[in-house]
Amino acid sequence: MQVFHKLEDVPADFGPTVVSVGNFDGIHRAHLFVLGEIVKRAKTLHAKSMAVTFEPHPARILRPDSTFKLLTPTNEKLRLLGETEIDAVLLLPFSRDLSLMTPHQFANKILKDRLRTCEIHEGYNFHFGHKASGNINTLRELGREMGFEVHDYPEMRLRGEPVSSSHIRQLLREGRVSRARHLLARPFNIISTAGRGRGYGSKYTVPTINLARYEELVPKDGVYITRTRVGNECFDSVTNVGNRPTFGNDSFAVESHLLNFHPLEVTADTEVEMYFLDRLRDEVKFPSIEALKQQIGRDVSKAQKYFRRVGASGKPASN
Repeated sequence: MQVFHKLEDVPADFGPTVVSVGNFDGIHRAHLFVLGEIVKRAKTLHAKSMAVTFEPHPARILRPDSTFKLLTPTNEKLRLLGETEIDAVLLLPFSRDLSLMTPHQFANKILKDRLRTCEIHEGYNFHFGHKASGNINTLRELGREMGFEVHDYPEMRLRGEPVSSSHIRQLLREGRVSRARHLLARPFNIISTAGRGRGYGSKYTVPTINLARYEELVPKDGVYITRTRVGNECFDSVTNVGNRPTFGNDSFAVESHLLNFHPLEVTADTEVEMYFLDRLRDEVKFPSIEALKQQIGRDVSKAQKYFRRVGASGKPASN
């Protein structure tokens, strides 16, 4: 998969292209379906399949005072896009100037002139151009003028829930990581490096590893069944997201207790990735360290039962 970091990086003879434009935050099932369709259509039309997305997320430019957090930071989004069969990603730098482009300017300069788009595939609620003034009907009219076809897709729903980035974000805010996993088609994950903990895990409970400061979306405070990758090794784990109130209320951390722990070489640069599989409980302030240790023992027992009946993918193991 080729990655172009600005419009000018796309070779003039790169097209024709079959394109989907969007933020693709989360790369969920609906995104994957549309991306699969553009791959198939590109092969049929002897064209290139391309996802057009933005860096940073438009919300961070248009609403700079908001607390908007991403499901998938750009590097992770590109990794997930790379697992599809699309030919290229255009990562447009989102700026005030880009936000001021009219729908006609966007379609003419980007889709028609540079990408030589022959088809564009979008969700039913697609909006583009200055103040999101263009919709799927606008796009279809521009396509007739500029020579590209438009394919739109209805809302995808699974078990009555919409498959959308906003809904998945809400599920995670509620701690419903197993439902989010269903809509994402994979466990929700976060990636950072090893953080410097305060020693509580090794001193009082079980071997733990902290995630370094992470600025994007994490699930609701609480205790979760997880898989934790430390460097190149993966561990079954129980992860606490929150303030560790037993030790004080000013110590927010994402901290994993590694169930099948063995000594590791860990530095400040060691990559740590956590996959959230299911929620165990809310975070609780315990009256003593001993009470906390007893609860951790119960959490570990529940997690071990979970891992005995499911595979590493989170799917039930065959009997």
